[in-house]
Amino acid sequence: MASPFVEDPVELDARIRIVRGALRRAGTFRDRQNPLAFHDDHLYERHRFSAEGMTYLCQLLEPYVANATHRCRALTVPQSVCVALRYFATGTFMYSVGVAENISKNTVCCAIRKVVLALTAHVDTFVVFLGHLPTQTIIDGFYEIAGFPRVIGAIDCTHIPIAASLGENEGDFINRRSFHSINIQMTCDHQYLVTSIEAKWPGSVHDSRIFRESALCHRLEQGLYSGLLVGDRGYACQPFFMTPYPDPNTRPQTVFNVALSRTRVKIEMTFGILKARFNCLRGLRVAPDRACQVVTACAVLHNVASIRRERAPPVSQQPPDVVDPITLDYPTGRAWRDAITRQFFV
Repeated sequence: MASPFVEDPVELDARIRIVRGALRRAGTFRDRQNPLAFHDDHLYERHRFSAEGMTYLCQLLEPYVANATHRCRALTVPQSVCVALRYFATGTFMYSVGVAENISKNTVCCAIRKVVLALTAHVDTFVVFLGHLPTQTIIDGFYEIAGFPRVIGAIDCTHIPIAASLGENEGDFINRRSFHSINIQMTCDHQYLVTSIEAKWPGSVHDSRIFRESALCHRLEQGLYSGLLVGDRGYACQPFFMTPYPDPNTRPQTVFNVALSRTRVKIEMTFGILKARFNCLRGLRVAPDRACQVVTACAVLHNVASIRRERAPPVSQQPPDVVDPITLDYPTGRAWRDAITRQFFV
């Protein structure tokens, strides 16, 4: 008599064929060599780009990222781009990215480094002052916000937290809120495109000094642009740079301040979108020079995403801006501010 615990060989063979068929069908669902073979929702959640956008990035970065050989199971260009984008989007530890992608931490680090350097090589193509639109279009776009005239850009700085083990220069990176950071200056247009970036200063450096020593300031002083920047009281008022009245004592001065505040909030919103799109900017665990390169790379990616109309992330409420105010304005700047107030805000 046959044991009740021994299956019929014919039935067992049929089950094996069913399982093998299911495995073959599952294997055709996605090519492991093509990490872009997912639905756009899946890709956006992990990488902040659609399949079409990631394909564009792969084509753009291939000359810089492609390996000379595929020996030792070297990553393909799409794999390298996906690894870097996953790190930018999540801000998680590199070994966690490696676990998710089934590769080593060293491989993750090398892939991110290649992509960061490739993106920073394109900064002058995608981050352009005045921007990618005609100057008058930018001026009109800002004017429609609150009636502030001749604005060609909103400017501010934002602190990106970094790791604390910085050696003998550690004190330079402690900012006014007593945490380690790099201080990044950006300008934007009315459509939240980053139009300039200064990413090289420690967190202890004041916003006004970063602007004063920037190439953008020097070009504005030379009269190379016809228009105004708008910023907060962290900067001095100049003929090409409007800041609020420190103590408005008339209605026109108050109206001027309100209009300027509503206009310059574009740069705060740009920071919010940038940090929501790339969570790594909420805290970088790399050396300061590499942190500056990562921020620049994310600014390039932000502009690529904006130009290609990739899905914008939901932006959480930003903490109130803490301003270390400048108490002295340029006399010529005050004169221009008064003239604009009399002409537009009386």
